[in-house]
Amino acid sequence: MKKSDNLVIREYVPPDREEVLNLHRLAMESIGVYRHEPHWNEDLDTIETTYGEGRGLFLVGTIDRTIVSMGAYKKTGSDIAEIKRMRVLPGMQKKGYGKRIYAELEKRAIASGIRHFFLETSVLQENAIDLYRAAGFQETRRVVIDGYDCIVYEKELILQKK
Repeated sequence: MKKSDNLVIREYVPPDREEVLNLHRLAMESIGVYRHEPHWNEDLDTIETTYGEGRGLFLVGTIDRTIVSMGAYKKTGSDIAEIKRMRVLPGMQKKGYGKRIYAELEKRAIASGIRHFFLETSVLQENAIDLYRAAGFQETRRVVIDGYDCIVYEKELILQKK
């Protein structure tokens, strides 16, 4: 049995809001990059309009109905999307939960016509960097965003043969 077999992945629903905000805060505080400024968290205040209605997808991973992981993609073009808000509860990392969320995002993105993913992540997010590299993302450049050294990754999505 895999360590992440008890994880249930589903789409975000509005009653998840407080748990999602808490997971985001805890995950970012654990690496010292949590920011309170509204522009840093605006999409989390508007998940339904930012990621819903064909604009993207926001998933949560639950264990016994508690949200332990999350991730999203937001369309930026007809077949391009940005990976956003990949988080796993501190203490629950390295168990495959982030990998499972990402795999489901990619599967659903391909099914909806997305052919290219990109993302930005802080160099401090070592677990995320490991996940993205293992998932086949390639570093395309380094940038500084509001004082944080960040890496931009990209990946071409390819239909999987059955």
